[in-house]
Amino acid sequence: MAPNEKLTVTWDDLERLVAQLAEQVAGEYDVMLAITRGALVPAGMLAYRLGIRNIIVAAVAFYDDEGRPAAQPSFLQFPADPLLHDRRVLIVDEVWDTGSTIQAVIDRVRLAGGRPTTAVLHYKPTRSRVPSVPDHYVVATDAWVVYPFKSGR
Repeated sequence: MAPNEKLTVTWDDLERLVAQLAEQVAGEYDVMLAITRGALVPAGMLAYRLGIRNIIVAAVAFYDDEGRPAAQPSFLQFPADPLLHDRRVLIVDEVWDTGSTIQAVIDRVRLAGGRPTTAVLHYKPTRSRVPSVPDHYVVATDAWVVYPFKSGR
């Protein structure tokens, strides 16, 4: 899909995407780190599928209310280092667009002594501005992705 196209994800699609992601990331993690706000719903669904109960949150602002990216992500909330130190951390976000937000989270987890693994539903390889790629993703697309939990916009 072209960047100006829209990919609309239904609740049924979301369930299938999370199931596929769960198959990919199945393994041993000490904690799941969900990036707000977009990852809250898929991370919760994924946590049930993987049997993960230890879920923490990173509140990161990278886009303004009009969807324009900021120069640097701003951490509004981040887990204390002892929650991450020497832990296998599954970092979940709904979409890897520029990659800047999740890369900032990866860096903070590593700085705290954690071992991050990233998982997203959608990866936009042509939009990514960071050298890394997601460890796990379900769909590669250039389209604007509209999730059912964001339909109120």
